[in-house]
Amino acid sequence: MTLEEKLEYLPLHPGVYQFFSENGDLLYIGKAKKLRNRVRSYFQDSRNHDGRIKVMVSKIRDLEVIVTDSEAEALILENTLIKEQQPRYNIMYRDDKSYPYICISNEPRPRIYPTRTPLKDGSRYLGPYDHVGHMRRTLDTLRETFDLCTCAVSSKSVDKTRSVLKWRSCLDSYVGSCSVDLPEDQYRDFIRKVERVLNGRTNELRKDLKEEMIIASTALNYEYAAKVRDSISSLDKFSEKMKLVTESDVNRDVFALERDIEIGEACGVLFRIREGKLTGKFHRFIRNIDGSSNAEVLQSFLEDYYTGQDAEVLPTDIMLSDEISDPDLLGDYLSQAVGMRVSLLVPKIGEKRKLVELALSNARYQLGQRKIEIDKIEGDRIPASVRDLKSYLHLSRLPRRIECFDNSNIQGSDPVASMVQFVDGQPRKSQYKKFHIKTVTGPDDFASMKEIVGRRISGLTRQGDSLPDLIVIDGGKGQLSAAIEALKDLNMEGEMEIIGLAKRLEEVFLPGRSDSVIIPKHSASLKLLQRVRDEAHRFAITFHRTTRSARTIKTELTDIPGIGNKSAQQLLTTFGSVKSIKELSLETLQKEVGKKIAQRIYDYYNPERSTSGQ
Repeated sequence: MTLEEKLEYLPLHPGVYQFFSENGDLLYIGKAKKLRNRVRSYFQDSRNHDGRIKVMVSKIRDLEVIVTDSEAEALILENTLIKEQQPRYNIMYRDDKSYPYICISNEPRPRIYPTRTPLKDGSRYLGPYDHVGHMRRTLDTLRETFDLCTCAVSSKSVDKTRSVLKWRSCLDSYVGSCSVDLPEDQYRDFIRKVERVLNGRTNELRKDLKEEMIIASTALNYEYAAKVRDSISSLDKFSEKMKLVTESDVNRDVFALERDIEIGEACGVLFRIREGKLTGKFHRFIRNIDGSSNAEVLQSFLEDYYTGQDAEVLPTDIMLSDEISDPDLLGDYLSQAVGMRVSLLVPKIGEKRKLVELALSNARYQLGQRKIEIDKIEGDRIPASVRDLKSYLHLSRLPRRIECFDNSNIQGSDPVASMVQFVDGQPRKSQYKKFHIKTVTGPDDFASMKEIVGRRISGLTRQGDSLPDLIVIDGGKGQLSAAIEALKDLNMEGEMEIIGLAKRLEEVFLPGRSDSVIIPKHSASLKLLQRVRDEAHRFAITFHRTTRSARTIKTELTDIPGIGNKSAQQLLTTFGSVKSIKELSLETLQKEVGKKIAQRIYDYYNPERSTSGQ
């Protein structure tokens, strides 16, 4: 069948569709509630598609569909196929490392051990853990709490050389505490308790252990009661070390998504909160997101997590940083898995919003680290002027993003300032900023510089945006010292590189150094700094002229009755300045603005020769 014939006979059932190119390469995998409607939408009206989808559609020469019984089945199948096939136009995930897990093996006597390679062998994998130290502390707590021996927490305790799988004896067997010797029902009970700890249900487990201790003590089994008491103590110490993020004993999953346009990637972060404590968190980098909205990318992140092996016992409360594109589909799928309705919330205020903001901060941090990694990988693409500047000034990192500040005023009047941004040696004019000086009176260049640097950096930190790699101050030691004071006031000193560029000898001043640094006059690095400084100066001067002109219009021409901003601007455009207008004759003014308005202007500037009263 041709592509057109397949489109004609698509079923009105849920399922998964796959697009192929002329060479048979898989382009895209998607799911649909009604395959006919969804697949046809790609070919019927291309005006609503973004550039990436338009290119994909132009390459489609064949398609295949797999019909499923429900949307939930289509969701699982879609994610499975995407992970296996990794089509070019699907949102994809990039694991920056192999995360550690705690495995509960699928054996008659399950073992508990760390691993970085989850297998589809029927075992349970708890995690992933962002920090291997936290995972090892968890394992130590489990061993201490439940008196598990070495062979119970090792991945290499099965003797496979024998015909029947059998545990090797460990050192603990010689002191009578090896888990091999425990009755199977008692050992299974221990494993169930371990699972409750790993799922964050420590409060519930503590109550059960306390009841066991009381029963044992009542039965005069003091030795066992003491063991249970020690288990409770170990559990309490473990719970105290876990970060308490909410006062209530709630179970939540918190998802946050942040994207970076520069590197074309997003970062999804998950916080697992059990009984009010942060029991686990992890992040994933998401690529191939051009043309996809935040709602679509976040939807994909949740689907990938809850249909994969990382998902544990699901909470009934899931909080998100943004809306997702298809909450009904995901909600129905999760509700079926849990057995009750799962709520997907986007909190706006209060404690829940603070948790989301905390997850967002982690996502921004991870993206910042990712950008540093990309800088190393793509070092050859960075201009030589940027790389050499790092060497000349002994900077700690490449100055890929440079922000330069300059002030402008005339004897203290109309004080303004500018900030220009260069990325990889090129101006990024969409990020240029203008500042009206608010806290400084008179021509104080140092105080003005301190104000604008403080306002810019505090604004970036407040919004959670990344900081520049290098700040360039147009001026010498005085202006540089003022800018450093602003960073000190914000506790941001040392968080980014900062220099002063004096124009007279093109000297570069660095913090903490009395002598200037001279960059070779013919080097591309010095020319880059000069270009950045000159652009900041031009932008500041232009803004100052605009501000001064607006003030002149307002204080003189617009004070004349009947003259508004539009008329004043027209007069200035025609005659050039207020001074020229003052010297005009009444006849000339009448030709431009009419008799009535001309008379008012003439009388305002020539009150001694006023004729309006005659």
